Amino acid sequence: MNRRALLALPAAALLPAAAAAQTWPSGPVRAIVPFAPGSATDTVGRLLGEGMRASLGQPVVVENRAGANGLIGAEAVARAAPDGMTLLVGTNSTNAAARALFRNVPFDMENGFLPISTIATVPLLVAVKADSPYRTLAELIAAARARPEGITYATASSSQQVAAASLAAMANVRMLAVPYRSSPLAVQDLLAGRVDLFIADQAVILPQAQAGTLRMLGVTSAERSPSVPDVPTVREAANLPDYEVIAWFCLFAPAGTPADRVATLNRAVVAAVASEEMRSRLVGALGMTTRSSTPEQAAAFVQAATTKWTNAIRQAGIEPQ
Repeated sequence: MNRRALLALPAAALLPAAAAAQTWPSGPVRAIVPFAPGSATDTVGRLLGEGMRASLGQPVVVENRAGANGLIGAEAVARAAPDGMTLLVGTNSTNAAARALFRNVPFDMENGFLPISTIATVPLLVAVKADSPYRTLAELIAAARARPEGITYATASSSQQVAAASLAAMANVRMLAVPYRSSPLAVQDLLAGRVDLFIADQAVILPQAQAGTLRMLGVTSAERSPSVPDVPTVREAANLPDYEVIAWFCLFAPAGTPADRVATLNRAVVAAVASEEMRSRLVGALGMTTRSSTPEQAAAFVQAATTKWTNAIRQAGIEPQ
């Protein structure tokens, strides 16, 4: 073998490793949704997974691990190998509010995750049964004022709990919380008349409202939602000028995931969120606002949101569990 051939060997030996790096991931990526099938987070996670497949060249398999307001699924990701193959479809419930709501969070909320990209934001809808005696939010608040804890509200996530508790605190009324394992179960009991009120994502409430089985009394954003322009804001309907609750979704990897894999996943999220199919389904059908970002922007967003949700929880008088 001549000298030229010998010199060529190291470069040639590197080719398989370089090719392997370029083709990551080499198998399916797992995205854990910490809420039940049919929830807004589940809908977002499945749409995102479908959209990311084209960029990654591998399927993104959604796994539902519901329970404990999303903490069970979040813990599974925090403890997963930091190789980019297990991800969390996180929310304000799991990654901003949990520390203020629970005394014992079974993982490091601040340092256990790497944000990959924000995905979308969405206001919540205040809903009652279609034949409820409360035709406006003002009427419901008046009833709650006349009968302390006589009005019940369902809650299946931290954002729903904070939205309802903040409403009660700002309106200076007492309502009774009824916890549920999932939003679909809460909707069932709302339709059956077992609870009076449910404040939840548009993905959960809007289909039932469009079917005529639920009545929307308000939207929790500062401005009216383009998807339901006739529904007043809580600020308008209840004369609460400072009220605002916005839910959000963000994709996370376990802390320690290599930067090149985070970058690959970020490119896949950005491409998926920009696709016409995902935008039409999230924005047009579910009333969401799409919002992709860099990992650095996502980290800043989550940090600011944590401060905001912590303050809202304390102002609502919610005691940590």
